[in-house]
Amino acid sequence: MTGVFAGAFSDRALAQDSDRWNVIVIGAGVFGAWTAWNLQRRGQKVLLVDAWGAAHSRSSSGGETRLIRTEYAGNALYTRWAWESLAEWHGLSRRHESPIFLETGALYMYPQDSAKIDESIALQRGLGIPIEKMTAPEMAKRWPQINFSGIAVGVMQPTMGALMARRSIQNLVSEFVKAGGTYRTLAIDPPRSTGSALNSISGSVETLRADSYVFACGPWLPTMFPDVIGNRIVPTRQEVFFFAPEAGDARFGHANLPAWVDVSSADLHYGFPDIEARGFKIALDKHGPKTDPDRNDRRVTDQGIHDVRNYLRRRFPDLADRPLAETRVCQYENSDNGHLLIDRHPLWANTWIVGGGSGHGFKHGPAVGRYVAEHVLGEGKTEPDLALSAHRPHG
Repeated sequence: MTGVFAGAFSDRALAQDSDRWNVIVIGAGVFGAWTAWNLQRRGQKVLLVDAWGAAHSRSSSGGETRLIRTEYAGNALYTRWAWESLAEWHGLSRRHESPIFLETGALYMYPQDSAKIDESIALQRGLGIPIEKMTAPEMAKRWPQINFSGIAVGVMQPTMGALMARRSIQNLVSEFVKAGGTYRTLAIDPPRSTGSALNSISGSVETLRADSYVFACGPWLPTMFPDVIGNRIVPTRQEVFFFAPEAGDARFGHANLPAWVDVSSADLHYGFPDIEARGFKIALDKHGPKTDPDRNDRRVTDQGIHDVRNYLRRRFPDLADRPLAETRVCQYENSDNGHLLIDRHPLWANTWIVGGGSGHGFKHGPAVGRYVAEHVLGEGKTEPDLALSAHRPHG
C-alpha cells in the first residue's frame, strides 16, 4: 500500500489490533471519516474500517466533485451545518498541497421569485454568509454562456464551490492515521447481538471489539441492518456526464463559470464548470431506479445521454453537441424525506447508525462528524429530524 495510506499498517498500528478499541467506525466515506477524525481528537482510541478503501469508486463519497452551498430553502439546520462545515473544509484544504476546495461560487436559478427565497437569503445573511439575489438580465450579462430563458431570479453565493470528493476523504483519513488513529481495509458482516449492546463485529478473518460502534455505511446500511433500516434508506442509480468544451474555450472553466443548480428543470439539473481539465460536469437530482451498490453495472444509458443533451440545448447550447469526455454512475442513498439519518440503534445502546445522505450529505461531513462524536460520548443536542423515528420506509 502506497500514497496517502502509507504507514497505515505499521507494526505499531497492527499491534493494537488485539486490544479493545474505544470506538470502531465502519465506513470510510465522508461521514465515517469525519466521525473517526473527531473522535480521535477527543482522545478516543479509534479504528476506522472500510471494505474497499476510503472514498472508493463505488462509494457515495467517491468521484471528483461535490457542491457545497448554503442555499437550503430556509432550513436552519442544514444552512448552519453547511456554513460551519465550509470552515473545516477550508482548514483541510490548507493543510494539504493539493487543494480540496475550489471557490467557484454557487448559482441557484429559480423559475419564479418567492417569499421563501427571501426568507432563505435573510437566514444566510444573519449567519454572515455572502449572498446576492440577481435578476435574469443581470445573470445573462455576467454569464452569457448560459441561456436564462424561463429563469426569473438567481441566488449567487460567491464563497461556495466545489469539494474534491475522493481526494478530500483520503487526505482526511491520512491525517487521522498520522495523529494516532488506525485504518484498515476490512469487510464487516452484518452485526448480531441478542443483548442490549453490541459486543463485537466480525470480518472475514477476525472478530473486533469496542466500547462503541458507528456504522456509516452509506448505501450498504440496509444490508447491514435489514430489520432496523430496511427501506428507510433506498440506494438509487445516478448518472453523471462530463462534456469537453471546444479547445481553447475558457468560458466553461472554473474561472468564468460557477457551480450551478437549475431549479426550473423538472429533474433539477446541476453541475460544475471544467475543473482539473475533466470537462463540464452535469447530472440531475431526480432519483434514478433502485440499485444494489454491489451489483450495479456502472455504465450510463443511451437514454440518459440523449436526455442530458436535450437539456444542454436549452440551457448551455454551445455544449449540446460537444463530445462526451467521461461518464460515471454513482448512487444516492435516499431517506424518505431527504433528511440525514443519525441515531442510536433501537436495541443496542452502544451502536450508532449514520447515513441517508440523499444526494446532499457530503458537504455536511465535518458537522456530521462532530455531531456523531458528541453523541457517542454522551454529549450534544439531538436534532429530531435526524432520528430514526422521523424516517418511514419508502413506498
